This record gives sequence, C-alpha cells and structure tokens, in this order.
Amino acid sequence: MATRTYGELRYIHDGHKPHWLIEGVEPHVAIRLKQLFPKIPKQSPGPFALPADLITAADLEWFVLRYPLRLSDADLHRLSADKQGFDQRQVQMESILLPAFEHSATVTGLRDGQVLRRYQAQAVEILRHRKSLLLGDEGGLGKTYTAAAFLCAEPGALPAAVVCDAHMQIQWFEKTTAFTHLRVHCIQKTKPYSLPPADVYVFRISQIMGWADIFATDFFKTVVYDEPQSLRTGTSTAKGAAAKVLSEHTEYHLGLTATPIYNYGGEMWSVMCFIDESVLGDHADFMREWTDNHGRITNPKALGSYLREQHALMRRLKSDVGQELPRVSRIIEYVDYDEKAVRSVEDLARALAIKATTGSFTERGSAVRELDIMVRQATGVAKAKAVAQFTRLLVEAGESVLLVGWHRAVYEIWNEELKDLSPAMYTGSESATHKNREKDRFLNGETPVLIMSLRSGAGLDGLQHKCSVVVFGELDWSPGIHQQVIWRVDREGQAAPVTVFFLVVEDGSDGPIMEILGLKASEAHQIVDPFTGPEMADRDESRLQSLVQRYLSKGHHERIEAAQEKTLRLNLDAAV
Repeated sequence: MATRTYGELRYIHDGHKPHWLIEGVEPHVAIRLKQLFPKIPKQSPGPFALPADLITAADLEWFVLRYPLRLSDADLHRLSADKQGFDQRQVQMESILLPAFEHSATVTGLRDGQVLRRYQAQAVEILRHRKSLLLGDEGGLGKTYTAAAFLCAEPGALPAAVVCDAHMQIQWFEKTTAFTHLRVHCIQKTKPYSLPPADVYVFRISQIMGWADIFATDFFKTVVYDEPQSLRTGTSTAKGAAAKVLSEHTEYHLGLTATPIYNYGGEMWSVMCFIDESVLGDHADFMREWTDNHGRITNPKALGSYLREQHALMRRLKSDVGQELPRVSRIIEYVDYDEKAVRSVEDLARALAIKATTGSFTERGSAVRELDIMVRQATGVAKAKAVAQFTRLLVEAGESVLLVGWHRAVYEIWNEELKDLSPAMYTGSESATHKNREKDRFLNGETPVLIMSLRSGAGLDGLQHKCSVVVFGELDWSPGIHQQVIWRVDREGQAAPVTVFFLVVEDGSDGPIMEILGLKASEAHQIVDPFTGPEMADRDESRLQSLVQRYLSKGHHERIEAAQEKTLRLNLDAAV
C-alpha cells in the first residue's frame, strides 16, 4: 500500500542561496511545520522556504518521518547526506572539546614566536565546523587573538569585517598585525570609498549603517562582532539593520564578549540574531517560550545549557585554562556626601516620580528617564569630592588608580580636586586618538590616575601592567558594565591582587542601583555560567520602579492623600 504524503519537498539551487521548498502542505501539517521552524511567518499560506543547512536537514528528516512528503530520490539522498553531516559535525565538535584534543600551536599566518593556545585552538575549530559562534571567554583570555587565528587558519574566511566600538579600532589593528601577517585596514569614513587591498577591514560600529549596500554584495566572507551586546537593541536601529545585512551576506559569524547581557537575559536573543538566528528562533516564539510576563528569563540556567549544547556559545573561565589569578577583592565603602546636592533635586524628583505614575503614556516615560538622569547625576556630584579624596589617599599610598564615573559634572569636580595629579581622561567625550594618547600617559607613568567612563572600557587592554586598583565613583545599572571595567586590570599580565572599591552613599540613586545590580547579575550569571556559583533569590522589580518608589515614599515631603496614593501604586507597574 502506498504511503500517504502530506505535500512536496524539493531542493532548490537556482543561483541564489540553496534552500528547501515545501509546497502543497495540508493545513494541520503546516501548523506543525511552523512550530518546528519558527522562521516561517505564522501568517504565510505557503509555499515555505527553509535554508539548506545541516541543522535544518536534521529537523526536516525527522519531520518527513512523521509527515511524509513527496521528494525525488536525488533530494532524498541530499537530505539524508546533510542529516549525516549534522551528526558527524556534532561528533566532531564534541571531540574538539575533549581533554584529548590535540592541536598545532603554530598556525600558518602567525608571526614568528606567536603560538595558539589549546583553548584558543578549540574555539577556532568549533567555528570552522559550525560557522557561527558566540565566544564568551572570561576577560583576558585572548578572544581577539582567537579571532585573528581563525582568519589565518580558514582559507575561505577572507576578507573579513570586524565591527567594534570606536576606541577599539586602533587596538584591533595593533593586535592583529602584531600577532599575524594579515593585512588590516581601519575604515575611515561612514560612507563607502575605494578600499585598499586587505584581509581584515575594521569598522567602528557607528560607521556600518553607511556600508549596508556594500555588505549586500557578499564581498566579506566573515564578520566578527567585538562586544556584540552593543547591538542588543536588535534591528530596530540603523546600526542593527546594517549589521543584519552584514550577517546575512557572510558565511562565518563570530561574536566576542564575556558579557553578552548588560541588563536582563532577554537581550541574548538580540545578540544571537546577528551570530546565529536559527538557535533561538523567532523573537515572538523566544519571548513566549523563554520569558515571563515581564520579559525576564524564566529559567536562565536552562537557556545557558541549551546554548552550550548547540555549541552556539563557548565560554571558559581563567580557572578552566590554568590562568586563575588571585580572587578580586570587591569592597563597598560608604563615603561622606554633600546633602545639599541631593536635597537640591528632591522636590523636582518627587514631582517627576508622581508624574511617572499618573501622567499620560508619553509623560510617564519621559518623567522616569528624567528622574533617572537627574538623581544619578546629583548623587555623583554629592559624593564627588569624597571620591576624589579617597583616590588621593590611594595615590599617596603608592597606587595607580583607575577611577570610573559617568557624568561630565562629576569629572569636572574630580579634575579640579586632583588637578595637581593631572588625571588622564578616557571617557565618551574624547576622540579615539585622544583616548589612546591619554591611556599612554597613564601607562607611561605621567599620571597616577586614569578617569574612565563606565561604558568606555570594553575590550581595552594594557592597564593590567600598570594598575591593580579600581575605584567606582559612580555606579551603572548593569553589572556587566562593572565587570567589563574590572577585567581591564584583572587579566593575564597582572602582577598584583586586584582591589575594587565601590564608593556609595546612603541617599540618592546608589541604594536602588545596588539592589537591582544583584538581580541582573544573578540572571546573566546563570545564562553564561549555568554550572557555577549559587543561585541568588529572584525578585520582580525593575530599576526605574525602584527609583520612582524611593521618591514616592520620602517621608519628609508633603503626604499624598490616601486615595491618591492607592491609585499611584495600582498604576506603578503599568507606568514603568
């Protein structure tokens, strides 16, 4: 008796990217097909196109066993061969991760004396077999060198595009040319121009939106995203849309970051959509299956384990590769502060907090943002002199200090209080060239203090040779930001134990930020390191709710009438 079929499956290779085409599928089978392949738009009536890659073949073969589809002998042979290829690739990748994995320390294209470490070679081989990888090795393990080694080792990987933060462009040039014989060109303009011959083209992330048309020509074979969490807003921005074009028109995709999550775990989908969009599927499906009603990951450890099982995320700690440094000492110090500076914004802060719960949708969002900016700056200014005095004490004790903040008004106070020390400035206001000159001043001993912006330090290397003390004079809402700064000094080459001081006050924004930092750190840690450390208790609060609530509950201001207070609290969750 002939086997019943539910539609037709054909392999298409018509000059475009090869794909599988599914036609004439019965409605109930189409529903199951869309569940298995989230890339298929839910509203599409068919025919359905799926990429002809190994992972799709593995799923398709299973689907055809459950719902037989008509296909030619040649297409059946291709489907079976690709499924076997998927199984073989899985076995190969598992063998790469075994302790018995052997590699050659010398790779063609590396400069004399340069070698590839075993754990770096493992990442190179995983990427060669899988073609997409988020490399999440702990800071200081040489992710840049791993990327450069892959570009040397894989013949089809060039030319490559590297997308990085502005201050990292020069560092990419210097590290790549010192480690390899690859020709590197740093992109100079935001619009296309005639490119010189090179193997690696390094783009500042602010430049890529003007190059989308060039990306679509398939000129680049590999894309490396350095700190891809910069793309966590997804394709809704111009840079995100351009990055998506680049990913769609390159064969190899590599992301380099030890902190893919700056806020909450849902950002992992936005990061992975540029590295391997097939792993976490459609955004709506991801949100439904992985998150709660507040957008928080319901089981962070399961998400982290899944990404590892798919070999989409690879992460090693220093202790995993025999580079365990002395444990970082993290010390929270309460310092004196100018109460007048905080009190000066109290009335306005309370008014904004009330508006954040009672105004229109637009007014609520605007009020919350204003409250956040205003109170954080006031807090930073209130403790700025005490922070500067604390820093001076460390300098007088013989330490070089990395002093970290956020607001220009705070930097001005620090510079005035420490002007005899002529602090170097590495913040968001300097050009990339100026930042590098300031970094060199610090490294050369021309000043014992480097003032760095909270969000300017990702990927910066070299500070570990000069400094082992970090002072956070202002806090960020994201624990990933703090960790990125700490890794600037807690990395290979550090000769002294690292000490980190968080200087805080009992008023202002420091309290709510420290509380939220614990929540975010817990979720991010469970995703990137699901098998290490204790699981922290979870609480359902957002950062801005906490700040709004602080000013709604201030006891020394005029009391809100009981009925109004009840209404404000009922509307709080929806407003923020």
